[in-house]
Amino acid sequence: MSRIALQTVVRAGAVTLVDNYRASASIKLGSVYRARQSKINAPCAFVESISEDADSFVDREYQRVVRVGIRIVWGVYDSGDAVDQRDRFIDGFYAWVADNPRAFGGNTDCLWIGTSDDEDWSPTWIPTDQSAYFSTLVTLEGQAST
Repeated sequence: MSRIALQTVVRAGAVTLVDNYRASASIKLGSVYRARQSKINAPCAFVESISEDADSFVDREYQRVVRVGIRIVWGVYDSGDAVDQRDRFIDGFYAWVADNPRAFGGNTDCLWIGTSDDEDWSPTWIPTDQSAYFSTLVTLEGQAST
């Protein structure tokens, strides 16, 4: 029985989705990272988190569900440009994800779960950066069954 490296394909697929959408829509978004970076250069995007649930139905049949959190840092909240860019990106990216249900590979489904804005987000892992940024967390889900 072939096993799917689901967390690997979900992380890679999430980065590819954001990168391809950015290029196709000519969105002003800096680098897209597979993990948190050592310095924030807004606007940018990175994979902030991966979580997984698995259900086993019988010995050889199971379903894995991996959620990926993509953090998009726009800049400071009181910038109208940052808010406008956020709205354009999220609306377009939602459609992009819907149009690419196999973005995580042929045996997986890619689903849009939701978004959450944070007007006062800060990169706590960078002790020298005390800035507060406007950011959005986009959650996508990859599902695979055998």
